[in-house]
Amino acid sequence: MRNLKNLLFYILTIGGFATLIFGVIASGGALEKGKVTTFKPEVTASTWQQFTETYYHNLTHPLAILLLQIVTIIVVARIFGFFCKKIGQPSVIGEIIAGIFLGPSFIGMYFPEFSHFVFPEKSMDNLKFLSQIGLILFMFVVGMELELKTLRNKANDAVVISHASIIFPFSLGVGLAYLIYSEFAPDNVNFLSFSLFIGISMSITAFPVLARIVQERGLSKTKLGSIVITCAAADDITAWCILAAVIAIVKAGSVLSSIYIIFMAIAYVLIMLKFVQPFLKRLGDKYSNKESLSKPVVAIFFITLLISAFTTEVIGIHALFGAFLAGVIMPSNMNFRTIFIEKIEDVSVLLLLPLFFVFTGLRTQIGLLNDWHLWSIALLIIAVATTGKFLGSALAAKFVGQNWRDSLIIGALMNTRGLMELIVLNIGYDLGVLSDEIFAMLVIMALITTFMTGPLLDLINRFMPEKKTEEQINSTQELSTKYSILLSFGSPERGRTLLRLANSFIRKSPENANITALHVSLSNDLNQFNAEEYERESFAPISEESKELRIPVVTLFKPTVDIDKEITDTSNAGNFDLLLIGIGRSVFEGSLLGRILGFTTKLINPERLYETITGKEPLFENTIFDERTRQLIKNAKLPVGIVIDKNLEKVENVFLPIFSIHDSFLLVYAQKLIHHSNARVVIIDSSGIVKTHPELKESIRMIEQVAPNHISLQTEPRLDKDFMSQQDLMLISHDSWKKAVETQSLWLTNTPSVLILKP
Repeated sequence: MRNLKNLLFYILTIGGFATLIFGVIASGGALEKGKVTTFKPEVTASTWQQFTETYYHNLTHPLAILLLQIVTIIVVARIFGFFCKKIGQPSVIGEIIAGIFLGPSFIGMYFPEFSHFVFPEKSMDNLKFLSQIGLILFMFVVGMELELKTLRNKANDAVVISHASIIFPFSLGVGLAYLIYSEFAPDNVNFLSFSLFIGISMSITAFPVLARIVQERGLSKTKLGSIVITCAAADDITAWCILAAVIAIVKAGSVLSSIYIIFMAIAYVLIMLKFVQPFLKRLGDKYSNKESLSKPVVAIFFITLLISAFTTEVIGIHALFGAFLAGVIMPSNMNFRTIFIEKIEDVSVLLLLPLFFVFTGLRTQIGLLNDWHLWSIALLIIAVATTGKFLGSALAAKFVGQNWRDSLIIGALMNTRGLMELIVLNIGYDLGVLSDEIFAMLVIMALITTFMTGPLLDLINRFMPEKKTEEQINSTQELSTKYSILLSFGSPERGRTLLRLANSFIRKSPENANITALHVSLSNDLNQFNAEEYERESFAPISEESKELRIPVVTLFKPTVDIDKEITDTSNAGNFDLLLIGIGRSVFEGSLLGRILGFTTKLINPERLYETITGKEPLFENTIFDERTRQLIKNAKLPVGIVIDKNLEKVENVFLPIFSIHDSFLLVYAQKLIHHSNARVVIIDSSGIVKTHPELKESIRMIEQVAPNHISLQTEPRLDKDFMSQQDLMLISHDSWKKAVETQSLWLTNTPSVLILKP
């Protein structure tokens, strides 16, 4: 009755007002007299032609072109970034390569029509200014990621290394400028401006990229990692101050005429540090959590950023310096900076920064380097940049007391240039100081020096491995005598379940066992402010569960660019006896998109192509492992246990189906559960394997002798819903699980939590 009433009201309301609107419009036609001249255009084209012309006009509208550019850039940048992560390189390298790929060096050369349509010349200004907004936000984040307190506390050694790593390559850069000025400097650019920009381009270190590499290499909490992060921070601040002075000199034309710009910049920095920073600190202390950080407060900080960028642009030292300084003076409260960085980082890094990379790529014309002479100059630039930064940093580190291994690692890391170098190069290009050829050479240098960081670190670790302390050796020997389990979890709550299951294997003798909980996260999702908080939150459920179970757990947190490889390497490198991992449902499971994604995955996976062709789709949830799980099973050199969790609370009733003699290894795990958890284990022998293999039957009898009434054998089981509901866990081998899934065994639909074991 109520639904009918609502329907009647809806019809009368919509119908009544629609009639009223029609009447007013019809009557309004009389008002057109003397206002509108009736105009009937001459029909010169077909309806289809009119439609296509209108469609083309809409398609080539500046906003449509800009949106198409953004979509194209983000997709291509993510693809190249993904492949770079797969080979152990920072995703920023892939994004830079994506920019060059979309530019005249590849797409523009081989697909000029596509390039001219997506990136027409008249749209470049829109792309440039939008990418500049992304850079302003990014430099704001870079400034916030610098901790001035850390610099003050560790300034002695760091400043020596940092400034040596600047002056050494800067001097070599000025010398290089002397050699190439006559041939490559643009017209009307004096030697001072050209040499200063070549010098500063040799001296830059990419602090954000370096910080990610330090995280990925597990150096964040080491003395070496602390030193190199501090060096990079000091390098960043010094280099940006020098760059501001260089820009002032270039714009003014001489050192003397630039003095007033430099004095204005110094006065501005003092105002920001002495007056604006204390005010912002009071705001940050008062509004340091998400609940109190309201929109008006956020607006104050954003206005500070924009005014700072505007002021430095007007002074003549570039808006990016103002954005960087605004980030530096933000409240040092860690909670505040974490919240603010999270608000900005996704938009600036994922959406706007790729625009800058592609804009740089569109300017980079590698095709201009069309003879051996030009390539020899490019190689000379790379050699000067690498020698200056690497040797300058390494020798300074050795001088202040670091050993040769750590000194070389510092040199390799400080040689990382990445995005910061591209920013400097684009400023020089915009000022007209760098020619097209030199710009292309320096972009290649930035790419190669960033790319070589990982391989250089690997070479250093290979030929100069870290010496283990006596304590580490003793700890390793002690662990090798214990039964060690590694838990690798994604979601924190799944880690709790894995720990509960691991405890079932070692409960009565925790002193003779060792449990390590591993959580691996993509380093691109972290910064130095939120890494510790993220680690703490990730392990909180496991810490709570370990206290409740009264077992010690070693926690291991690893940021990385390749999660699959990191888990595999950690499990293979440690003295572990079992790796436990959990699997869960996809967010697309059961949806049309999920079926499309699943179909696509099978088509590109040869191992599952047969299932696609024959139409053998699994009927059961969580029966097909994702790609990560399959890679772990394939590459792990130790037993792997895959847990399908269905609210596992206890492990008291367990059943173990045996379909092959190769499943006999499962009895070892069944015996552990019986001994440590007093579990009752039911062996399901529907295929008669136990009967035909006396040694298997003897193994079961021996377990029964030690633990009477805790193990039983069923040859004609009833694997119905009632039986399954009484069980807490099913133990099954990986091979048997695959066969059960392939044959679509109906009893799988009722299983409790499952532990799939691969020996």
